[in-house]
Amino acid sequence: MPDRCDVLIVGGGPAGSSCAARLWAAGLDVVVVDKCRFPRDKSCAGWITPPVLEHLRIDPREHEQGRVLQPIKGFSVCRLGGPMVETDYGTVVSYGIRRCEFDTYLLHRSHARLRLGAPLKTLERVGRAWLINGELEAPMVVGAGGHFCPVARHLGARTSGDRTVVAAQETEFKLSREQARICRVRPEVPELFFCEDLQGYGWCVRKGEYLNVGMGREDSTRLSDHLRAFVETLQSQNRIPKDIPTRFQGHAYTLYGHAPRELLGDGLLLVGDAAGLAAAYSGEGIRAAVESGLLAAESILSAGGNYEREALASYLKSLIDRFGPPESSDGWIAHIPTRIKLAVAGPLFASAWFTRRIVLDRWFLARN
Repeated sequence: MPDRCDVLIVGGGPAGSSCAARLWAAGLDVVVVDKCRFPRDKSCAGWITPPVLEHLRIDPREHEQGRVLQPIKGFSVCRLGGPMVETDYGTVVSYGIRRCEFDTYLLHRSHARLRLGAPLKTLERVGRAWLINGELEAPMVVGAGGHFCPVARHLGARTSGDRTVVAAQETEFKLSREQARICRVRPEVPELFFCEDLQGYGWCVRKGEYLNVGMGREDSTRLSDHLRAFVETLQSQNRIPKDIPTRFQGHAYTLYGHAPRELLGDGLLLVGDAAGLAAAYSGEGIRAAVESGLLAAESILSAGGNYEREALASYLKSLIDRFGPPESSDGWIAHIPTRIKLAVAGPLFASAWFTRRIVLDRWFLARN
C-alpha cells in the first residue's frame, strides 16, 4: 500500500517550505519531496527584503545564529560603461543570505515529512488522488520545483526552447584573506550593472566572507559571452579578485506575465518559479515564492478537502490581488519603443532619482 498524506509538495525551496509550514500548522499531514538532499547549492544572487522575514515570522537575530545574514543598507547601480550611482538608505533594506543555509533552515522549520534525494518520476491520477512514484498518495499536489518543475510540465508548461525564459549564471565562493583585502565590493552595498542593451543585468553581492557574482539576461543565446566580458570588466577595475572560480552555475526562470502558465488542475497547484512569478524587472523570486506558498496554503485550507480545479480558483484571485494582472506586470515601460529606451538609458541610470525611485524602490525592493 502506498504511503498517504494530505498534501504532497514537490520542491523544498522557499515556496514549498512556506506552503508546507502553513499547512502543517493547520494540522495537515504534509510530505515534501525533492530531487536534492539538503543543504544544497542553489543558483541565486541571494538577498531578501525584510517583508520576507515578516511573512515567515523569522526574527533576524534567530536566523543569523550560525548562518549568514548580511545587513544591506544601500545599492550601487549603473549601466555598464556609465557612472556608478550609490543610494544610501541609512537603514537595513535587505539582507544577504546563502541559499544553501536559508533553504535548509526553512525546510526543516516547516515540520513536514521529508523525502529528499527523491526526484518525481511518475505522477498518476488514481480516482480522486494522485499517485507519486508508485509509492506516495495524496489528494492534493503542489508544484514548487522551480522553472523545470515536473508538476508544471504535467500542466503543460514549456520549460525549454522558450524565448521568454530568463537565463542566469552565478558563482558564490568564500573569499581568502588576500581576496577579501583586494575586493572593493562592500558587504552593506551590493552592486548592480545593467547591460547596455537593457536585456539583463549583472551583480556583485558580498555576504560577509562570501562573494556572489553573476548575470541574468532575457536574451540568453550569448549569456556566457556577456558574463565573461562583465567579469573581465570588474577585474580590470579591481572590483573583484582576478582568481575567482571559473565555473559558474546556471538557472532559469520566467518573469511574471511574460509567459503565463496554467497554475491549476484537479488536485494540482503551482507556486514560486514553477508558477512563473519572478518580478518583471529584477527577476527577484524569493519574496514571490514565499508569498505564493502562503497564498496557496490558504486556498488549499479553504477548499476543505475538495480539491477540484474550481474549488482552488481562489488561489488565482489571490495572486492577482497580490501581484496584479499578469498582462500589466511590465507597466508603462513596456509600451516605450526599444530605440527610445536605449537613447534615454544613459541619462536615466546616471540619475540619483531614477536609480532610487524606479530601479531600487520599485523594481528591486518593491517599496511602492
